[in-house]
Amino acid sequence: MGELKQVTLDASESSGFATTKLDALLGWARKWSLFKYPFVTACCGMEFMAVTSPRFDGTARFGAEAPRFSPRQSDLLWVVGTISQRQAPVLKRIYEQMMEPKWVLAFGTCASCGGFYDNYTTVPGIDKIIPCDVYIPGCPPRPEAVIDGLMLLQDKIARGDKTPGIVKPREDPASLVKLRLSKDSGQ
Repeated sequence: MGELKQVTLDASESSGFATTKLDALLGWARKWSLFKYPFVTACCGMEFMAVTSPRFDGTARFGAEAPRFSPRQSDLLWVVGTISQRQAPVLKRIYEQMMEPKWVLAFGTCASCGGFYDNYTTVPGIDKIIPCDVYIPGCPPRPEAVIDGLMLLQDKIARGDKTPGIVKPREDPASLVKLRLSKDSGQ
């Protein structure tokens, strides 16, 4: 969390108090008190609700349980699903209404890169409109991946890192294909 320094009030006194870096303390507090604003537009919304359900408890244990339905009261924008060209100005305005510090999480492949919609009506990723801090790929992403994305965001907040991060798959898809092919050929 930073360097601890002993500060004494008087050179003759041995009592004092400990201080630390203010930025590290604020980063720690912010990472455990995220107020989310869900911008849900498509089918990933069902998986978003699954993550917040008691089975996965994907947001409550990380301090991001209570959603805010006003951008002025939130600091984490969850963009869930496809963004059309007509929705882009609305998304930008919502982002601009949020107070600093603010973070953006792209939930699903459509929010991250446009998904399989490669046409003139769809925005190819929200980073064309607003800056994004964490990309969670998947169609839809598994709740475990969303929890990994939230933990990645918390680490970035604590460090003060503003570079985009991508949630990596827990298992290498290429090794799974090789494993399946070896099982199929052995039978």
